[in-house]
Amino acid sequence: MHARSTEILVPVPVRLRPADPALVEPALARFRGGEVEPGDLRLLTKHLLALLVAKAPGGAVEVRVPPYAVAQCVEGTRHTRGTPPAVVELDPATWVALATGDLDWHDAETAARLVASGERSDLSSYLPLVETR
Repeated sequence: MHARSTEILVPVPVRLRPADPALVEPALARFRGGEVEPGDLRLLTKHLLALLVAKAPGGAVEVRVPPYAVAQCVEGTRHTRGTPPAVVELDPATWVALATGDLDWHDAETAARLVASGERSDLSSYLPLVETR
C-alpha cells in the first residue's frame, strides 16, 4: 500500500517549471554582468515566470514575454478565449530585471519598457521574486 500525500500542488505547465539553481545562478550573473546570452534569457524568463505563477496562482492576468513564454497568474476572473481582461507584455530583459529587483515596476512603466492593461495588471506587489543582491 502506498501512502498518499496531503500536499496540494499548484499545476504549472511543464515549460514553466523552476529551473535548476546550478543553471539559474550563472545565467543571472551573466545577465547582471552584461554578458547575457539568448539561452540565458530563455532560461531566466521561464524560471521567473514559474516563480510568479507559484507565488500568485490564478488566471486573471496574462503575462507575455515574447518570444519565450506566456503565463497566467493572480486570482480572479479566468479567461478561456480571446484577449484576457488583464495583460502585461514586456521583453525578456525587462522581465528578468523586474523579477530580480534590478528594475522597479514604476520606472519600467514610465520608460515604456512594459505595457500593462486591465484590472490587477500591476504586478509590483509580487516582485521581486528572488532575493536582491
